[in-house]
Amino acid sequence: MSRIKTHVKKGDEVQVITGNHKGKRGTVLSVDAGKGRVIVEGARPIKKAIRPTEANPTGGIETIDGPIHISNVKKVG
Repeated sequence: MSRIKTHVKKGDEVQVITGNHKGKRGTVLSVDAGKGRVIVEGARPIKKAIRPTEANPTGGIETIDGPIHISNVKKVG
């Protein structure tokens, strides 16, 4: 099994260079090289409905960081 090379890795500081979230900066939380996606902290917030569970009895709507295509970010510093 070969590994796919990417220009960013978890923990890198990146900036979004194109799209609706252009100019936002943050650290990379995770990289999915197979799908070509990265999750950048604070760059693309999305709302997700959460079902009630024992750990979270109220459920509700939670804001999480959404994925961005790896070609739309550049490494800073």
